[in-house]
Amino acid sequence: MNKNVGSIDRAIRAIAGIIAIALYVLGILGGTLDIVALVVGIVLLGTAIMGWCPPYALLGINTGAKQSSE
Repeated sequence: MNKNVGSIDRAIRAIAGIIAIALYVLGILGGTLDIVALVVGIVLLGTAIMGWCPPYALLGINTGAKQSSE
């Protein structure tokens, strides 16, 4: 698994994930949206921590630094 998420992308994902989880914990959205916020928050935090995003891999997207071809 090569990292395909850059540092700025990771920071944005982490912040958005924390906000989504906070919305769930605080119960601001209510109902089904609470569960959706929790799932989205966990996925965003997970991809930020791992530095790898499955949809990016499928689409060939890489927001990280260019890797040298040695």
